Amino acid sequence: MGYQHAVTRENYQDLASGAVLRSAPGLPAFPVRLASEVFQRAVALRGRSGPVTVWDPCCGSGYLLTVLGLLHRAALSAVVASDLDERALSLARANLALLSDRGLTARAAELRALAERHGKPGYRETADTALRLRARLAGGGDVPVTVLAADAFDPAPAVADRFRDGPPDIVVTDVPYGERTDWLGPGASGGTAGMLGAVASVVPAETVLVVATRGRKVPLAGPRPAGSLRVGTRAVALLRAGQVVDPS
Repeated sequence: MGYQHAVTRENYQDLASGAVLRSAPGLPAFPVRLASEVFQRAVALRGRSGPVTVWDPCCGSGYLLTVLGLLHRAALSAVVASDLDERALSLARANLALLSDRGLTARAAELRALAERHGKPGYRETADTALRLRARLAGGGDVPVTVLAADAFDPAPAVADRFRDGPPDIVVTDVPYGERTDWLGPGASGGTAGMLGAVASVVPAETVLVVATRGRKVPLAGPRPAGSLRVGTRAVALLRAGQVVDPS
């Protein structure tokens, strides 16, 4: 089944990886239109009104959460990003800082300084892009952001305190697929199914889990997804945490 929510083809050039949003080798981006679609499907599956807290337990560069924050500010109460790779977390902190007026203002100033230093108008144009993105946040204000080191196969020690005052409503992640990214940590052999089981164990049963991967189908090893989508080389599955913890 194709797009149900992000049905209009929009120009997402302002959100391109490697422009205002930073990138690095080995930390892939995520298709912007698909990100918008799966987030809106997750909100619909959640079935309750009001803004949501979103957690990405394999956040990489933080690109996916940053894009969602800039596209859907009004629908978000907070975002939480975690990963075991400190290099990825460093980039995630920089990207997720863009979900604030201060962060986008600083990024625009940085790009203008680069334009002056190197005499390249492209940097100046990208600085203007940062200011356009800042306007996206003007109505809703800064997005509360948490970035932390956590093993997706054993997240409880790191996220227990963070979720004490309010667990995530939606978990969304693009899992490693063995080309430019790989699982890390002692539980890495568990793959996608192992990660989902660990994540589901630390969130409420009604939390919506959204997992994307490269390939024809997301390997769930048991539960039947409540929804699925395949676009290009990516497959996406949506389910509730309770389906994973108690698939019966």
